Amino acid sequence: MEGYLNNLLAKNNADFDRPYERCLLYGPGALSDSELLAVIIKTGTKGASAEDLAVKILHLLPNPNGLLDICHLTIDELMSVPGIGQVKAIQLKCVGELSKRIATYKAREELSFSEPSSIADYYMEQLRHEEKESFICMMLDSRNRLIGEEHLSKGTVNWTVVSIRDLFLSALRARAVGIIIIHNHPSGDPAPSHEDILLTERVREAGELLEIRLLDHIIIGDHRFVSFSEEGLLASGGEHEISQSDNS
Repeated sequence: MEGYLNNLLAKNNADFDRPYERCLLYGPGALSDSELLAVIIKTGTKGASAEDLAVKILHLLPNPNGLLDICHLTIDELMSVPGIGQVKAIQLKCVGELSKRIATYKAREELSFSEPSSIADYYMEQLRHEEKESFICMMLDSRNRLIGEEHLSKGTVNWTVVSIRDLFLSALRARAVGIIIIHNHPSGDPAPSHEDILLTERVREAGELLEIRLLDHIIIGDHRFVSFSEEGLLASGGEHEISQSDNS
């Protein structure tokens, strides 16, 4: 390896612009977003380098936020860039999925069920990129420990159908004494809708009958969330001005 690096240093400065060589010489932290993508893409096409293709990918969205927006792109959208075939598109989607899972695992280490911000952190990368509403139920035991997690539904861009019966069947099977429900708003705005508030009240009331307490309902937006517990919406089910917590 040392001999290879010495050969690189002997080349002209133009070679140092290539992502592979820059990574070897300076480490991956020295690479730009387009250079990191170019390493994944590996090869370009006629008249366009791998980094040229990477730049085009990063500009596919109207308001790109760098590599974070890769998660929003479909395989067909990635393949719309000349030189990006199905294999490269799948590789790029897998890179996006890896980044989401790494962020989730990191957040899990600091997960605290008494702190809504901790729960929001845990689900933020998983849910904020979703293009449809997803509904999740976390089930806890008498010591406030997680004993189960159920993905109950995936709806449309602005609503999801949740079966309260199925929710509590899952909680009863897990012998849960408390639940926390989480869902996302693909619009990025986590402010609860009237339907969200009504659903929460129905879940709370059903839980009281079954002695399974609803501890919180957390709505995930784009780096923002709303906790029904923090807003005082669990006890009354009433509507009032909502404050949104920022996860950036």
